[in-house]
Amino acid sequence: MSIEALVFDVDGTLADTEELHRRAFNLAFEQHGLDWRWERSQYRALLAVTGGKERLGAYIDALELSTSEKKRLHERVPQLHAAKTRHYTEIARRGDIELRPGVARLLDEAQRAGLRLAIASTTTAVNIDALLQATLGVRGLSLFDVIACGDQVRAKKPAPDIYRLALDTMGVPPERAIAVEDSPNGLRSALGAGLWTLVTPTFWTDGGDFSGAGLVLPSLGGLGVEELTRRATAVAPPNAVQALYRGQ
Repeated sequence: MSIEALVFDVDGTLADTEELHRRAFNLAFEQHGLDWRWERSQYRALLAVTGGKERLGAYIDALELSTSEKKRLHERVPQLHAAKTRHYTEIARRGDIELRPGVARLLDEAQRAGLRLAIASTTTAVNIDALLQATLGVRGLSLFDVIACGDQVRAKKPAPDIYRLALDTMGVPPERAIAVEDSPNGLRSALGAGLWTLVTPTFWTDGGDFSGAGLVLPSLGGLGVEELTRRATAVAPPNAVQALYRGQ
């Protein structure tokens, strides 16, 4: 069996963007007169909820407020999220972001090897466009055959919907694709769609439950396409993937 496609998550996988998202949320809160401020440790915990609007909703639900006040805040979520997206894209376009180690090389190698490239992300198309243009320039969008975004499916990660959408659009069966993720929710999503999955955690997701991953590495820095596809089509011994990540 040969591999035909690589399917990448975006936030935390292509680039470590979560700090930029956190800053953008805080700018949106300030702009709209809210005294909320998400610190790094707090935002790390909030990332258990996928999707920006969903994250805002979960935060509001946890506040010690009356039902009517929570309802009023929930009604403001679309406006807050739109403001956050504007701040995020402005930050990204200033160049305050770069791809994680090994990502650009792996994309180039995959393209030269004739593999198809796709994105399966819970973030918005606007955010993806800003990231790709800021890090890869004009060729960023053309690299990917399919860009599947969170708002295109009913259920976001950890549901498998976004990966199924990407695969169906490409016409590639899951056993012929590799997913590249950084989080437990992303891993669950890819596994649910039937993909062999490589996980490269960041500060925001390190220590998560990555059981079921085909391989867990600190980054893509030392991994080439040939080795990646070889591992994806081989049978790994039990517990080998976690041992690799721990350097054992």
